[in-house]
Amino acid sequence: MLDRLADALALTDTEREHLFLLAQNRPPEARHHESEAVSPQLQRVLDAMEHCAAYIKTPEWDVIAWNRAAQVVFRDLIALPDEQRNLLRMVFSPRARAVMTGWEAVAHFVVATFRTETARAGISVHAQALIDELSVASPEFRALWRSHDVQTHGEGTKYILHPTAGPLTLEYSAFAIDGQRNLSMVVYNPATAQDKAIVQALVENESVRL
Repeated sequence: MLDRLADALALTDTEREHLFLLAQNRPPEARHHESEAVSPQLQRVLDAMEHCAAYIKTPEWDVIAWNRAAQVVFRDLIALPDEQRNLLRMVFSPRARAVMTGWEAVAHFVVATFRTETARAGISVHAQALIDELSVASPEFRALWRSHDVQTHGEGTKYILHPTAGPLTLEYSAFAIDGQRNLSMVVYNPATAQDKAIVQALVENESVRL
């Protein structure tokens, strides 16, 4: 009934949540939005982090916005066409399996977190198509998805082997975006002064080429 009332009044997500809290003292189930947009203000927040790679992702793990540091640190991902720039698909690509340190642990983490985030937002047509695609293409994904493990993104450490700069250690944190509950920001902070110097050099070299 509250959902129908919210639809009839054309309430925003924030107004809809407030209605549920007033009526039932609980938030409503999250709704999935097929299209999400990053505001100019949010893009400027990303750009202000000059030496921390940061990007915005959807519940389906599509990366839809990023900063210069992310462009040089995760260049293989950012270079992909818009319709293919998906973190889950990239993790289960043959190239990632060959070069990624601790691939099995990473694969388990991303599938468990993907399950949590899509369950929270509601599995969209796009998400289901991605699940079906990877279930056919990757026996490892299929087994992990069927395990029904769940996990949150939270915080942690990521080790990557950059194709030109070599090993990098980054500490990551994930943040919800107020007003756009289906989007999240992930920020990768260089773990040491040496890692920061490497990222800084990559950004400066990219700026010179541009």
